[in-house]
Amino acid sequence: MSLRRLFRTPEAVAGFAILGCLVLMVLLAPVLFPRDPLSIAGAPLLRPFQDWALPLGTDRLGRDVLAGLFHGARTSLAVGLAAAAASILVGSVIGTVAGFAGGLVDEALMRITDAFQTVPGFLLSLALVSVVGPSLGVVVVAISLSAWTGPARIARAEVLSIRERDYVASARVIGMHPIEIAFREILPNALPPVLALSSVIVAAAILTEAALSFLGLGDPNRVTWGGMIAEGRAVLRSAPFLSIIPGIALVLAVLGVYLAGEGIVESAATRRGNA
Repeated sequence: MSLRRLFRTPEAVAGFAILGCLVLMVLLAPVLFPRDPLSIAGAPLLRPFQDWALPLGTDRLGRDVLAGLFHGARTSLAVGLAAAAASILVGSVIGTVAGFAGGLVDEALMRITDAFQTVPGFLLSLALVSVVGPSLGVVVVAISLSAWTGPARIARAEVLSIRERDYVASARVIGMHPIEIAFREILPNALPPVLALSSVIVAAAILTEAALSFLGLGDPNRVTWGGMIAEGRAVLRSAPFLSIIPGIALVLAVLGVYLAGEGIVESAATRRGNA
């Protein structure tokens, strides 16, 4: 996929522009704001642009809103990427095993997938974090548990269509082990449709992490956008910027991930149509 073809789509241009800003925030956060973002930086409830040393003001405890915004981007991106990677890895393995093995193995794995799909993803994440305790790792695992079913079903469908092709039959004839055939010959060819779900999973993971943090179930040692929105809820009338600023950042991040994913899918579809 050429960059020229990719950036012909307005969705990709907008999405990657937003993602570029998000990545810059992540990289520059420890440089521009080396202090602990949870430390007190000034007088409480300073309004934006009232003090140019604290351009976006401070919260109820006097913490720098701009520093929290930059460090919160690190948490959101880390959770989104880690949850997407774990979900795609688990889903691809389960879908490949189910589609290649067939029979009782396929039936059992698909019923387990159905069981996970019957529970709303956010409720599953909420229950796990409530029981185990809030931390970044637990949040990633909780989100992944509710997101792997989509990749699993797509991987299974792709494997079912690939496993009878000639090159797979040739691999059986020459004596390759079934596991080697499944994960070396079939899975790489089944991955592209699965990877197309990445943007959706990342966006959903960012929103879920923010919702958990808003409810007080995020990592207490990290600044999160959801936690910043919850912090501003108590003074919403007198200082609405405390919730509005991280809320806008959250919307833009999710929109950027989604638009970038749409741009990649549209560019890939255009390439296949021209082939």
